[in-house]
This record gives sequence, structure tokens and C-alpha cells, in this order.
Amino acid sequence: MAKVELRDVWKKFGNVEVIKGVSIDLDDGEFVVLVGPSGCGKSTLLNLIAGLETLTSGEIRIGDTLVNDVPPKDRNIAMVFQSYALYPTKTVQENITFGMQTRGVDRAVQDKALADVSQLLHIEQLLDRKPGQLSGGQRQRVAMGRALVRNPDVFLFDEPLSNLDAKLRIEMRTEVKKLHLRLGKTIVYVTHDQIEAMTLASRIAVMDNGHVRQFGTPEEIYENPVDLFVAGFMGSPSMNIVKGKVVNEDGYAIAVTDEEGTIRFPLGSEQAAKVKGREGEEIHLGLRPETITHVGAHGAPQSDLFVFERAVDVVEPTGPDTMLVFTLGGMEAIARVRPEERVRPGETFRFEVNMGKAKLFDGKTGMRL
Repeated sequence: MAKVELRDVWKKFGNVEVIKGVSIDLDDGEFVVLVGPSGCGKSTLLNLIAGLETLTSGEIRIGDTLVNDVPPKDRNIAMVFQSYALYPTKTVQENITFGMQTRGVDRAVQDKALADVSQLLHIEQLLDRKPGQLSGGQRQRVAMGRALVRNPDVFLFDEPLSNLDAKLRIEMRTEVKKLHLRLGKTIVYVTHDQIEAMTLASRIAVMDNGHVRQFGTPEEIYENPVDLFVAGFMGSPSMNIVKGKVVNEDGYAIAVTDEEGTIRFPLGSEQAAKVKGREGEEIHLGLRPETITHVGAHGAPQSDLFVFERAVDVVEPTGPDTMLVFTLGGMEAIARVRPEERVRPGETFRFEVNMGKAKLFDGKTGMRL
């Protein structure tokens, strides 16, 4: 195993800055996910760690070794790509052992490694097949097997599940997590899917425009997003963000106004302290869909609960929950209620919100208060 350290890493392509001063530390055996929208720089950052791209400036260390000028083959890393990158004319067995053959590894060692990874990945029965005879999930297992036999210090995964259908992605996600638990190896994993990031990672680096906006555990990032970007990107459905103004009428509140009128969302003492002296200022109120639900659903203290009414625009049954889409402060908002709640589009619904879970963001900077 090995830790990975990035210090003030920059990458330019011509005059275009793609990675902008990234500094993060990955602990031994940690599963770190780089997540963000397309074009945010996450795959470029992974390629810099792999040595497939050269740094413009900064330092990358794997273990205790500075690897800025170390070629990929000498970094003791293994990479699994989105495209599988298997040799179509070779069998599964040949694909997995090809790297060992080129390095002159003893045949007995090859056979032992092949047996171990094929059993670990449940592909023993596929060893004589060629990639064209395999499903997408089976090909991905073979690609992982080829990486595993190298016994690297660090595994790098570049959106390995994005070509799979929804059901298979969930199954393979579980397999990747099991694999990490068994091996205890350091993994850096790139995805644009924040559900994948939340379920797999020990820590997540949320990237945007070449920057790491927040680096923390899934719980930290979900419960305490550092700014509006992270709040809006992480979560499915994403956090409801509405504009309001700070008012102080028998206690601090965020007043949200639209065509249906004004709702004053009351703030607790800790939240009130954050907006003290900001009367009249614009504040973004952040509420996760699960914090807005039907009356009686919350187990929170009564002092944190607030009930308001709004007309429902869209009803979206999902099975275990029903999503109610409504307008709040001129923005589309989503509430998560139990499927037993019978409501039709156009009807007024009584929503209960847990204000103890509400997040406040500065109206100008977008940073969480």
C-alpha cells in the first residue's frame, strides 16, 4: 500500500489551465473518489498521478517517492479504464497475464496470480473466452483482473462503470467496494456520478473548473457542503436552493417570496447567530428533499419543525418514496414524502420542514455560513 500526496499541482494545455493548484493527501489504503461535472479536470488529475500527463508545476508523491519524472511503468500503479482496453484476439487468461509475460515473470507465479484473481472476481469459467464473447460486466471484471495481478501500490479507476447499464452498475459498484475491503489497497477513482462517489468513497474530492472545491468524507460533504456548487452537485435529487432575505420579526427568519406569497422560514439559535446583523441581505436557503416531507414524518425536536403550504406541480412516484415538485421562491423545489400521501398536481399540500437541517449560504460569495 502507499499514500499519495499532491502539492500545488498545476496542469496547462497551451494557455488553458486545466488543473489549478490542487493539494490533497490520500492515506494508505484509502478509497478516494474524484467527482465533478464533465470537463472539471478529474480525469486529467488521475492521468497526472498515473504519469500519462506531465505536470506543469507542483509535486506528486507515491509513498515516499517523488514521481514527477518517473515514467508510468515505474510508479507501481495499475489503471482500469472506461473502455476496458482488452486485446480482442487474446483470451481472458492471456489478457490478464500479458503484462506479466512481457516482464518475464516466472510461469508458476503467473499461474498463481491468475488463479487468485479469477477466483476473487468469479471469472474462472471465462478464462478461455475472448472479449467479444463477454458481457460488459464480465469485460470489466477482466480489466480489473489484469490490474490486480500487478499487485500495485495504487489502483487508478477512470469511470470504469459508465458503459454498463443501471442494474449492472449497481452490482459492479458493490463488487468494487468488496474488492477494496479485501485488498486494502489505495484507490483513486474518477466518476461524474455522485451516487457512485457517495457509496464507494472513504473520502471525496469534489472538483469544478480545475479546483478541488471540497475534500472530505461522504457524510461531511453531504451534510455540510462548503459552498453552493457542492450543495447543488452532491445528492440525488440535489439540494433545493432558494433565495430569501434575512428578517428579524420576533426572531430571525429567511423570508422567501414568490407568486403564492411570502413564507418566513424560522431559524434556530445557531443559525440566527450566523445572520445576526444581516437584516435585509440576500441569503440562499438550502434544504435537502428529505428534510421537506409530510407532516409527522420527522423525529426531530418540535422546535426545529416548520409547516407551510404550497401547490404541487408534479407528482413523481419512485416506489419507496414519492417526489413532490413545487415552486418555492420562483425556483423548482422537490420534497420526499411517503407513497401513502395521496396528492394530485394542482392540489395544495402541507409540507413539514426540519429547519435544524437547513443550510445557509452567502448571497454574494455562495459560501456556507
